[in-house]
Parts: sequence; C-alpha cells; structure tokens
Amino acid sequence: MGDRPFPPGFFDRADPASDDEFYAPTRLVTHIDDRAIEAVGALYEELGIDGEVLDLMGSWVSHFPAPPARLTVLGMNARELEANPMASETVVHDLNADPRLPLADESFDAAVCCVSVDYLVHPVEVFAEVARVLRRGGPFVCTFSNRCFPTKAISGWLYANDEQHVEIVTDYFRRAGGWGEAVADRRTPASHSGDPLFAVWAFRSASVAPSWAGCETAPHGG
Repeated sequence: MGDRPFPPGFFDRADPASDDEFYAPTRLVTHIDDRAIEAVGALYEELGIDGEVLDLMGSWVSHFPAPPARLTVLGMNARELEANPMASETVVHDLNADPRLPLADESFDAAVCCVSVDYLVHPVEVFAEVARVLRRGGPFVCTFSNRCFPTKAISGWLYANDEQHVEIVTDYFRRAGGWGEAVADRRTPASHSGDPLFAVWAFRSASVAPSWAGCETAPHGG
C-alpha cells in the first residue's frame, strides 16, 4: 500500500453500532478449527513467547501450549475474560472506541492478537500503542484466518484476499512505527482443507514514539 492513505471507506463497517452491543452476549466458542488453533500455539512456542504477555482483543481461551508466566487478556466481554484459565489479569476495553491501551509503558515482554485484527478501525494507532507497552525487542504476533463476523470486520478486509490480508497487517506495522521489519508466514499447509492460518509479526525496535498521537493516521468512517 506504500505511503498512500487507505482508500475512502476502508475502515467502514456494515454494522456501525457500538461494539459494546455486539459483544454483550457471552460467546464461549472458538473461531477457527483445531488445526488452526494448534498452528497458533506452535508459533507462540517457536517464538519463545513467555514472561509478561498481553493477549489483545482476547476472550475465554488463549492459544498457548503452556501459560506464560503472567498473561494479561484485554477484550470486550467481562464474562468471557473471567472464564480464561490462563489469564493472570483481565482488562475490559474497547479499542475501537479508544485505541489507547490503559497500560504502562514497557510493561510487557510480548503481545499477541488472534483472529481479531480485522475488526480494528484504528489499527495504526493500536499498533503504535502496542509498541509503547512492549519492552525493547518484544514481539507482537498477529494471527488470522479467512473467517470473521462480516458485519463487524472492516470493508477493506472483506474485499481483500488472503495475500492482501497479509499485506494489510504488514502495512499496519510499518505505518505505526516503533517496529522492526515484519515477518509474514502461512502457518497451515496449503493442502489443509480447514481454516487457513496466517501470521504477521514484528519486534519492538529500540526507539518508540511516546504515543500514537503523532503517527500517520488513515481516514475511516467509524
């Protein structure tokens, strides 16, 4: 996507109502199949994610093979978060209403976001905030498939294919600043007949802007 602004309407959604309403019902379900879930956990293990970890836009299950030393799960539904057996701490926060993370600078060793990046209407600001709360060298791992709640996913995601989804998330890292070069990978084999699993991750660089206020923002409709 280069340095051009995102196209008009890229961050529009079919359902512009408050996310509080949509996520009020408790949904104790998984959103990708078992093979894709295993691929998420395998990547976390491969990258050695442990210590103080932030699970962004999380729910009742975090897909770690073994719990990190301390896991903070930030999401929308308090009951779902309370049901997460790996969570040391939970935070109810709507990133689409306020992309600022209510967390201290450099307070985490790693961050993850599983099958939720497609719902962000302020992704560049959120990625910059994740860089702020991570310690130097900490990874931020975004995993995603081709499944979603279509009324809540952004239009730019819905009209993109798998390869373009990878490009979109890679571009979020670049625009946010504070990150090294992003790495992208398909984590399930092309022959897998179930949900595909893709990942894009980057490591927090040595220098990070003090807030997202000065980063490049994109036009959006919500």
